Amino acid sequence: MNDVSQFDEGLGKNAANHVPLSPLSFIRRAAAVYPHRTALIYGDTRYTWQQTYARCCQLASLLQDFGVSRGDTVAVMLPNVPAMYEAHFGVPMTGAVLNAINIRLDAATVAFILDHSRARFLLVDPEYADVVEMALARMNGAAPVIINVPDASQGAQTLIGNHEYETLLAGQPETLDWRLPADEWDAIALGYTSGTTGNPKGVVTHHRGAYLNAVSNVLSWTLPASVTYLWTLPMFHCNGWCFPWTLAAIGGTSVCLRRVDPELILELIPQHQVSHYCGAPIVHAMIADAARAAGTTFDRPVAGLIAGAAPPATVLERMEKIGVALTHVYGLTETYGPATVCAKQDDWAQRPLDEQVRLNGRQGVTYPLEEDVAVLDPATMEPVPADGQTMGEVMFRGNIVMKGYLRNPAATKEAFAGGWFHSGDLAVMEPDGYIKIRDRLKDVIISGGENISSLEVEEVILRHPDVALAAVVAMEDAKWGEVPAAFVQLRPDAELNEAQLIAFCRDNISRFKVPKKVIFGPLPTTSTGKIQKFLLRQQLGTGTSPG
Repeated sequence: MNDVSQFDEGLGKNAANHVPLSPLSFIRRAAAVYPHRTALIYGDTRYTWQQTYARCCQLASLLQDFGVSRGDTVAVMLPNVPAMYEAHFGVPMTGAVLNAINIRLDAATVAFILDHSRARFLLVDPEYADVVEMALARMNGAAPVIINVPDASQGAQTLIGNHEYETLLAGQPETLDWRLPADEWDAIALGYTSGTTGNPKGVVTHHRGAYLNAVSNVLSWTLPASVTYLWTLPMFHCNGWCFPWTLAAIGGTSVCLRRVDPELILELIPQHQVSHYCGAPIVHAMIADAARAAGTTFDRPVAGLIAGAAPPATVLERMEKIGVALTHVYGLTETYGPATVCAKQDDWAQRPLDEQVRLNGRQGVTYPLEEDVAVLDPATMEPVPADGQTMGEVMFRGNIVMKGYLRNPAATKEAFAGGWFHSGDLAVMEPDGYIKIRDRLKDVIISGGENISSLEVEEVILRHPDVALAAVVAMEDAKWGEVPAAFVQLRPDAELNEAQLIAFCRDNISRFKVPKKVIFGPLPTTSTGKIQKFLLRQQLGTGTSPG
């Protein structure tokens, strides 16, 4: 038998029929097709796609003047301002890798990231100058060159060193003969996980995955070119779920937002006719509370993506009432952000609201361009039955999965054991093929031999109208080993005591799952809205879980 198919013989790849997939292609097209359409809005600043592309070329040019090239790391500590968007294109245009650092990290963690990533440059907003200076003093390796990105809307600001972003940009040509990467497997970005113990892991992503997930966002949300997108989601978080590249792919408009301000959001949505935005459940809850206080509803349809292991049913209900249609997505830094979507079926809209909320609150099905997601028994690597009861671990496989962890072969090997990426999330597969997360592996409470899902208990607590946020963790118990303890943040002006909440839980959940202790007060969250359960465990004196 001939090993060469007739469809291969003499029909190889060449420059005419094969190019590497990279989201850099999107901005070049956007500038050519929509040169005068608004690309970026920030306060009174407006940039067209032609201007945005020119500024990205200028950023790439100045980095090249400083000697930046393939394999170098360029870090940024910026809020959602135009320079942050531009860095998502200007940095990889040079072949370098973009490391967007969480702006709420402490100096020690920032120092570790700069050292571990071997960052050559750091673009920094002066608001974070103090943290950066402390981080530089803690570094073991060579300090990066600092480029200040001051924000005129913030008044007088302290700069570090002598380099200023706009001044450097102005001295560069607006065109650049940049090239796509020779290999689409080349790294495009580096993002660090939020470790609760030890140092964070550096997640390396590639051009191919960024391209595909950017397009997946378009497909899963059926995005038109007329999208106006509000940046409530930090661009440092999984590179803004790939939406900087998505907006370029469709020639949409980005409205930049320096920080989450619910009152300002309520102004910006009608002012700019915002059609889409993303955020964690806490962000949507803040918007819903502000809208209720102001008596605001939106006349034009607004679409929101909500991501979380279990978005509270009350948030889904409240957002629907003010005119925001939420779609639930799920993913991790290792999967470029969203990798599953709760795709809505045609008949769901005719069902009762509580049933719609239940259906829409699931993690759903595979993202359009992710190859596969499954719920597997981590011991046997076999799929669990689709019975909505048997728990397994959520695992991913496909092009929208990281290359691995930077200089951490042991963690990379563990993450990819058995040919799947292990998420660490426990879930069930429901009969219709939709995934529903029950808990993190590290958050399951084992009480008297019974497994209690912390997320299940949280969902019940969040049904109470006075509750804004809730987190349930294990508390040591002499008789049962572990029992649930609940940390609860009330909504403004709400009055609720421990006995009342425990009684509410008893009416809605099995008695052995009812929290034995309730602690009221503000809950510690990350900058992306995730509740930091390890801090709550420390408060109880039960230590931390690795993560």
